Amino acid sequence: MTLVVVVVLLAAFVLVVAGTVLIRSRVGTDLEPPAPSRARGATLLPPPEAPPDTQVHPPVAPVEAEGLADSAVTEAEVIEPLPGEPAVVIEPVPPLKPSIRDRLGRARSLLAGYVGSVLSRSSIDDEAWEELEEALIRADVGVGTTGQLLDALHQRVKAESLETPAQLVAGLKAQIKADLAGADRSLALRADTTNVWLFVGVNGVGKTTTIGKVALARRSEGNDVVLAAADTFRAAAAEQLEQWARRVGVDLVRGAEGGDPGSVVFDAVQRAASRGAQLVLADTAGRLHTKVNLMEELKKVRRVAERPPGAVTEVLLVIDATTGQNGLTQAREFAQAVGVTGVVLTKLDGTSKGGIVLAIEADLGVPVKLVGVGETADDLLSFDPEEFVDGLFE
Repeated sequence: MTLVVVVVLLAAFVLVVAGTVLIRSRVGTDLEPPAPSRARGATLLPPPEAPPDTQVHPPVAPVEAEGLADSAVTEAEVIEPLPGEPAVVIEPVPPLKPSIRDRLGRARSLLAGYVGSVLSRSSIDDEAWEELEEALIRADVGVGTTGQLLDALHQRVKAESLETPAQLVAGLKAQIKADLAGADRSLALRADTTNVWLFVGVNGVGKTTTIGKVALARRSEGNDVVLAAADTFRAAAAEQLEQWARRVGVDLVRGAEGGDPGSVVFDAVQRAASRGAQLVLADTAGRLHTKVNLMEELKKVRRVAERPPGAVTEVLLVIDATTGQNGLTQAREFAQAVGVTGVVLTKLDGTSKGGIVLAIEADLGVPVKLVGVGETADDLLSFDPEEFVDGLFE
């Protein structure tokens, strides 16, 4: 009897153990993640490691030369398809262009305190006018231009019956926009000739870098371009321009160090004409603007560039915005020598002296056409007066 009981208990124990193992095995199976399934039309991402036959594009090597920093540029990404299905191509998203407003932080900060003080007043009193005057002068609008601007604003206040400080500030913005309106800020490009754009300005203002950026922009718009390294007195300028030429994929004409700048421009025009290129961008020397020999040299370069088949359609004066009123002095000298048609204002993002825009246009009647607001190639922008004024006050 005892033996029978022992056998029954052992059998029961074996059954319990077997049942437990079976249940655990079934639960473990149910908890495993399901095998990947693919709905019709869905796209599978590639595995972490590309198969041996996948073409991998190497990253673009960074450009080390000064002024050649650029925004991110990537090639289209091709996702390897499954057998019998088309490849999925993901086109790169082009970088967003910066806005002038986003880069005017320093100039806006300078005006913000004065504007805030004016807005805190209960009426348009003499102190409000004095604060606006001080703000404009500190922003390097210049004493003369500031006086003209405030005289026009006084007339606007009377004509429009402006009564509150908020209306006064709004009237100032409207007056600045009106003063900047109407100028032709386009870059001339004739179809019947080989266009020559001369870039002039003193050393250190970013002239050579500006030319490289303009070349890149014109090439992206479909223009054939030839660069002329006519600053033969500074070897670094020609070398930097050569790096831009390689990067953009355009021809460069350069001469011997200390050679005749006019001959470089002449050869560049001939080369452009022979190849059907519409545009020659010519760098020029930028020694002290007070030197008579430099101005005479620039006059000669312009005369040479005007010889058929070439025609000078733009003379762009490059000014460093951080120099303020000194930039206006440069503008007068170059305008008298070579007939400046437009201004490129560089480093506008790095100064509180944005008022130089108003001083240049009021004093010379020469429009600001391009502004530099950063170090990358995408940071050279067409000047928009509306955006500029809004960026100063908002």
